[in-house]
Amino acid sequence: MKFLATAAAAALISTAALAEDIEVFLVNDSSADLVAFSVSPASANQWQDNLLGETRLQPGYEIGVLIADGLSTCIYDIRADFADGTGLDDFGVDLCEMESYTFYD
Repeated sequence: MKFLATAAAAALISTAALAEDIEVFLVNDSSADLVAFSVSPASANQWQDNLLGETRLQPGYEIGVLIADGLSTCIYDIRADFADGTGLDDFGVDLCEMESYTFYD
């Protein structure tokens, strides 16, 4: 019985260790301010909250965003909205493999 409790505790710890925060730098090389940036695990059906909050990322600048959703996935869908009314959806992006994500016109 002691072995089962130890094994269960080890499994819980290893599962928690897999859930990592992901930091990615957003680089705005477009001609409009980035006003919203949302991600969603690729398996989900809805977007998470805007990770920029009230911040606007002007052209030529970059900002670090933290995805701290407690999930162990690296594959996310991305949604971006710009001040000029344009938007971008990018699906199945491996954010663990990138240090930055650049927006272009």
